[in-house]
Amino acid sequence: MDKTPQNYIEWQTLQQAYDKYEFGSLAIKLLAVILTFVGLITNMQLCLLLSVVAILWLQDGIWKTFQSRFEVRLLEIEKMSETNATSEPAFNTEWQKQRPGVFGLVKAYLCNSLKPTVMYPYIVLLAVIGLSYIFGAK
Repeated sequence: MDKTPQNYIEWQTLQQAYDKYEFGSLAIKLLAVILTFVGLITNMQLCLLLSVVAILWLQDGIWKTFQSRFEVRLLEIEKMSETNATSEPAFNTEWQKQRPGVFGLVKAYLCNSLKPTVMYPYIVLLAVIGLSYIFGAK
């Protein structure tokens, strides 16, 4: 990493934010697991339980979309460090220039929701819910 104070401070700040978003994503996944098992234990209606998991899945995708914005700038800073170039901190300005419209944002949210590391627990939870209701039906 380039030891230019400006680049290093920006990189460090963004890396910390990136890591916090990763923790937030894991918290959303844990909440989905907990709510799924509480829903199964309390015999929550199938549609309601599936909706809760789907909402948390999409929320996780939105969260990961926000995180990906930090990643773009982190990679730019790291690339600059290879050439010892410096830049003005421009995270918000650059993001605003590239910000997609409503449909672009929805597309980004859905694309991030379908990444394997995001969708993994939700697919399993949906399968557990489905199997529980199939085999637990009275």
